[in-house]
Amino acid sequence: MRIVMFGYQTWGHRTLSALLDSGHEVVLVVTHPRSEHVYERIWNDSVADLAAAHGVPVLLRNRPDDEELMVRLKEADPDLIVANNWRTWIPPEIFTLPRHGTLNVHDSLLPAYAGFSPLIWALINGEKEVGVTAHMMDEDLDAGDIVLQRAVPVGPEDTATDLFHRTVDLIAPIVTESLALIASGRTDWTPQDRSRASFFHKRAIEDSEIDWTWPAEDIARLVRAQSDPYPNAFTHYNGARLRVLKASVSTGRYGGTPGRVFIREGDGVVIVAGAEARKGRSHGLVIERVRTEDGADLPATEVFRTMGGYLSRRP
Repeated sequence: MRIVMFGYQTWGHRTLSALLDSGHEVVLVVTHPRSEHVYERIWNDSVADLAAAHGVPVLLRNRPDDEELMVRLKEADPDLIVANNWRTWIPPEIFTLPRHGTLNVHDSLLPAYAGFSPLIWALINGEKEVGVTAHMMDEDLDAGDIVLQRAVPVGPEDTATDLFHRTVDLIAPIVTESLALIASGRTDWTPQDRSRASFFHKRAIEDSEIDWTWPAEDIARLVRAQSDPYPNAFTHYNGARLRVLKASVSTGRYGGTPGRVFIREGDGVVIVAGAEARKGRSHGLVIERVRTEDGADLPATEVFRTMGGYLSRRP
């Protein structure tokens, strides 16, 4: 098959690599220009560089909506478009252009976690497994019929970085198997159950700020979801931003006002958490390791030398 690929960052790089190894002909690659957005500077293996190294023509676009791109796509005469981590909507005149349509690869177990940053949102929400889905693109984002889906479990200490490495390794086999199924003439794909669908927005720095009215369990997952190299979960203490690198749910239950620096427990310091902390039946968050504004990684006990005071959402 003649294949055009739309993709970006490491997800797109892994997809293109699988396409180049598949025995099919990659005739054009469309990718985004490099971005300074904080979430696009990580996992940023270059799709453009990989394509160029294999002599595949490359177009750089922020959006697929110009006349030149349509001309180049028609000249490429693709049998299939394959997309992964393309950051804007692909219109019907493009995704219906190839004879076999467009295969989109998305790093969630669709129909749940359509949209952006699915691994981070899934970890925050305590999902027991995550995965990758290959589906045929239609007019609704991440809503088309499923070709293949693979899952991996989420362990109790897993970070978003752990889950990234586990799921990105699923891309090549899913792409390879999907191409074989499509080339064989199969079209009996599985419709998504839209009653189970969820859709999430792109993450920003504001989404990493700790809300101390959340239950401690949720905050601990937020800390793991914002593991290096992602922008860490953060709070403010004595007017300065404090990034939380390692935290866990307290053994004891503590009462009071959310955000209060309360008591030593184990290797860390308990912060009162939860909207109903005033009732005294909530676990707190044990902060164990932090990063200060000057970049120093420290045990929490070196920062919270005395108990009292509050962590807040603003300086």
